[in-house]
Amino acid sequence: MQSRQVARELALLSLSQMPTNPEKISEQEIPDFIIAAIRTLTTEVKEALEEAAGELQRADDRLLHSQTRAVDIQSARKMVQEAIQLASGAINRMGSSVEIPEFIQLANQRDVRNYAEDIVRNMMVKREEVDELLSSAMVDWQLNRLARIDRDILRIAVCEILFLGIPERIAINEAVELAKRYSGEDGYKFINGVLRRVSDKLKSPISN
Repeated sequence: MQSRQVARELALLSLSQMPTNPEKISEQEIPDFIIAAIRTLTTEVKEALEEAAGELQRADDRLLHSQTRAVDIQSARKMVQEAIQLASGAINRMGSSVEIPEFIQLANQRDVRNYAEDIVRNMMVKREEVDELLSSAMVDWQLNRLARIDRDILRIAVCEILFLGIPERIAINEAVELAKRYSGEDGYKFINGVLRRVSDKLKSPISN
């Protein structure tokens, strides 16, 4: 897990806890939001593991039920299938939690938190410029009507391209990965399309 990948995710989680109006917070408060994001991750992994344990228990109960109360093979088979689904869900939850301890360890490193703070600070100070560029690249959509998580992913990518020296290809790919984890089912496709148009605009002579 790369340091900047962690910093991007940390910035995204921090932004989701901030007021929508950046004027309501000061630069001195940014580290507090970063710390809050780390705490949120810690809580999430605990809840995910607790839910996984509950699903495994329900799977075990379902198997026992199939052995003691099923009156025929068909009902027993159905109960076993339900138990397998519950167990599978539990395993998936535990699997998604495996990276969290590493994430939290990296998130507490100074260079990671510094980069996350750089992203958030640029978002606060230069959001008008970022939003103007994004709005110009939208097709049949308005930026303020997007889900907040999608807006923030787009803003992070544009901030990195414009102000933090990240190559467009890398910023777009990282935004897509964030969207796959945090956005809706097809959110990553939409975000990829918008950022591709942003890239085209930045390359066109008119935008220079």
